[in-house]
Amino acid sequence: MDYQFELGQLAVIAESGEQGKVIGRAEYIDCPPAFLIRYQQSNGVAVEMWWADSALRAPEKPRIA
Repeated sequence: MDYQFELGQLAVIAESGEQGKVIGRAEYIDCPPAFLIRYQQSNGVAVEMWWADSALRAPEKPRIA
C-alpha cells in the first residue's frame, strides 16, 4: 500500500495548521489509513493523536525569492 505520509515525515493538521511528525500509521480493510502524529498544540501541550489521512496535508514548501 502506498501511504500519503512516510514515518518520520512532517504532516499538517488541515483544520488547525498545527504540524507534527508521523510516528505511526495504521491500515484497515474498510477505512482509509490513519496516522499517529506527535505535535505541540497551539496551547503548548505536547500530544500524540491518530488522524485520518483526509484530515492531514503535506507542509507547504518554502518559497525561494
